[in-house]
Amino acid sequence: MKLEIQPVTNPKPGITDENSLAFGQQFTDRMFVMEYDTGKGWHSARIQPYAPFTLDPAAMVLHYSQEIFEGLKAFRRADGSIAMFRPADNISRFNRSARRMCMPEVDEEFFLNSLLELIRLEADWIPHSEGTSLYIRPAMIATEPMLGVRPADQYLCYIILSPVGTYYKGGIAPVKIWISDHYVRATEGGTGEAKTGGNYAASLYAAREATLKGYDQVLWLDAKEKRYVEEVGSMNMLFLYDDKIVTSPLRGTVLDGITRRSVLTLLREMDYEIEERALTVDEVMEGAQNGRLQEAFGAGTAVVISPVGSFCYRDQCVQLGNGQTGDLTMKLYETLTGIQYGRIADKHDWVVTL
Repeated sequence: MKLEIQPVTNPKPGITDENSLAFGQQFTDRMFVMEYDTGKGWHSARIQPYAPFTLDPAAMVLHYSQEIFEGLKAFRRADGSIAMFRPADNISRFNRSARRMCMPEVDEEFFLNSLLELIRLEADWIPHSEGTSLYIRPAMIATEPMLGVRPADQYLCYIILSPVGTYYKGGIAPVKIWISDHYVRATEGGTGEAKTGGNYAASLYAAREATLKGYDQVLWLDAKEKRYVEEVGSMNMLFLYDDKIVTSPLRGTVLDGITRRSVLTLLREMDYEIEERALTVDEVMEGAQNGRLQEAFGAGTAVVISPVGSFCYRDQCVQLGNGQTGDLTMKLYETLTGIQYGRIADKHDWVVTL
């Protein structure tokens, strides 16, 4: 398939103040778009000016939530070069989500090359300040106008870009996490492993309640027994427990995080024993009190590594250590960001440079 490059006739002002960049509120001049029709396949691939879509009111995405997306970043390094972290892995996961949602898969090589070309064209939108980046959002939606519960026959796939500021404005800081014993995010056999919008919509009510109570994030328990911890809405969770790393297994209810994979690789190189099992909520709360739970942190594209300072469950709150970022958590954060920004050698070929 040929990639058409369309001109931009009315460019935006660009980034005026890197210190004021928010997450996902400003978008670049261009976007990648391609369309799919059953019997024809993917077609009309193009990089065009950023613009709204026109959708029929009966578009199936609006009624049956047949939609997937991804999230990754491009980084400006000190030497001016541009780097991306494991983009091929994101595209492979995009296709896994497509399969789960009965959507057509993309040609991974073509999609990656189109993404890289889009980044090259929009390179001026990548901020220069430490900790900033260009957030990349691939997505696919069902566009067929049809009121009927079945996989659609028409789809739109696109990529948009957004310059974002540093996640930790005042430096990396621990978060306060609420463990919900009522709401659940995903169940085995459901869509929890897919990066689809419905999973995130299901988390909003509990997330709002957590915010109103003064917490930063919700930690979900399993849907069956409401006993085993799984993940935070935007992060996989990892625990340093009895000097071992414990993290929930990939059994269809948590996202196969690219950052999670990278962290586990680094931890094995540090000779940590890793147990892929779900901790019980009692192990978390009692472990924080008796010292068996030494550190806990989230891993995700937006935050990279997010330290946990305390957990709250029902009427009890416990603090981890002294409430500050743990040594291992900080080391992982500095290592991953060092690889991304070129301060540390990439021994795993995770980085693609432009």
